[in-house]
Amino acid sequence: MDVISVQNLHHTYRSGSLKVPALKGIDFAIPEGQMAAIMGPSGSGKSTLLHVLGCLMHVVEGSYRLAGHDVTHLGDDALADVRGRQIGFVFQSYNLVPQLTALENVELPLVYRGTPGRERRRIALTMLEQVGLADRAGHRPSELSGGQQQRVGIARAMVGEPAVILADEPTGNLDTASGQAILDLFRALHHQGRTIVIVTHAPEVAGLCERTIRIRDGQVADDGPLERRANGGIRG
Repeated sequence: MDVISVQNLHHTYRSGSLKVPALKGIDFAIPEGQMAAIMGPSGSGKSTLLHVLGCLMHVVEGSYRLAGHDVTHLGDDALADVRGRQIGFVFQSYNLVPQLTALENVELPLVYRGTPGRERRRIALTMLEQVGLADRAGHRPSELSGGQQQRVGIARAMVGEPAVILADEPTGNLDTASGQAILDLFRALHHQGRTIVIVTHAPEVAGLCERTIRIRDGQVADDGPLERRANGGIRG
């Protein structure tokens, strides 16, 4: 089954009478269990594409199916519900709530779903164990390293068993060692069968993925294994 399927996807930004096209007929599908990278230079449209895939932005033209459901014409409330149940987000800046502990941050998506307290705590602690941070459950973000904060972010993304994990430059704020640890974690999640889409500038991140979708000027410029373009001087 295709977890993500977009066809003839367009998006245009408007500023007064000015129209700026950002996406110009994007077509691709990502099957269940695939780990894919989206790459492209600044201004290529990849951030807009991520927002559409994450149900943070409406489709202007074309169609988008997520986990078998057509989300193209959903309103804001329905999109928010889909976003909360079907998508796990991992952010470059972690986006943890500073006043909450690691465990409480991971619990948040389950709080919004109305999961009972004891059950959500059990599930969240299991997720922290999977990312190797069970012993940091009671620590707040300021008491954690950048790599540990990102692990909490990944645990939070996984806690609701979403159809897809969307990661936006997940190693961008990390040193080499911490970044590699996060990439190793994504690789392990992929081997568990999770569907993962990573937006990145870094070829070493895309190199972990079985597929790289290259965006340029709002269109898919190339789609396939990164290795096939290795001699072409890929630059993020």
